[in-house]
Amino acid sequence: MSLKDWIKGRVERFDAWVRPWADRGPARRWAYEFLLFGLKQAWACLFGGTMVALLIATHFWWPQSSPLTRYDFLFVAAVALQGLLLATRLERWDEAAVILIFHVVGTVMEVFKTAQGSWIYPEANLLRIGGVPLFSGFMYGAIGSYIARAWRLFDIRFERYPPLWGPWLLAVLSYLNFFSHHYLPDIRWGLFAFSVLLFGRGWFQFTPDLKPRRMPMLMGFALVALFIWFAENVGTFTATWVYPQQAEQWRPVSLAKLGSWYLLMMLSFVLVTLVHRPRAPDTPAADRPLRDRVEIPPKGARS
Repeated sequence: MSLKDWIKGRVERFDAWVRPWADRGPARRWAYEFLLFGLKQAWACLFGGTMVALLIATHFWWPQSSPLTRYDFLFVAAVALQGLLLATRLERWDEAAVILIFHVVGTVMEVFKTAQGSWIYPEANLLRIGGVPLFSGFMYGAIGSYIARAWRLFDIRFERYPPLWGPWLLAVLSYLNFFSHHYLPDIRWGLFAFSVLLFGRGWFQFTPDLKPRRMPMLMGFALVALFIWFAENVGTFTATWVYPQQAEQWRPVSLAKLGSWYLLMMLSFVLVTLVHRPRAPDTPAADRPLRDRVEIPPKGARS
């Protein structure tokens, strides 16, 4: 039995045990749905959450006498984790391909930004390009991993999704602005306005349990950017990378970075649409039943 099948079996048994309790009233059904929402979110964050945990663990307990540097260990661990997800079919090869693209464009931006002095990686290591350790690209890849996994786990659909060219144009312009604003006027406020124009009327439809729920797309994007900002605070608190204003003493990352992550996340989002095409709520499943497409299956018991 594969790890993926074992996990499915455990989830089905858990649901069969809890479902009778949850079906005894609306408050219990809501509580169980909220629990499932949290569990699915945590499962979608498997790659990113593991990487954040490793940042914390290696900051406090990495032996200074180790022949392997902390940054190089993080790179090896990230490669191993990605390989495990693919080997156990918890992540698909086509998803890994688009995540790799975001990994590469993230690394390119890192090389440019560190050369500009926007932030630094203070520790020495072997596996790096210029001032950028190679593990850093996996931190960008973790965003794509979350989006792809959440898309499947919640069977995400879209209401009033904009024309496909719109999000791509927003993503490309946002990425280019990270470079060009060092030499040309910063157009991020125009990009924020463009995103509102594109997604202001759009809604996500997601299914934590049995009933589809809805959320404005802009709210969903903002929440993802917020949690990326939390993760970045962990990264700087553990001195994995450091902004100039944190050189003397750690302080929280500026809230202005929320906007930067919001715009950069758009690139990851549109890359994932290459393998998970946006579908309307009434569109049939792509090519196989939902039970076979998600890692946490639909609930076995129905009432």
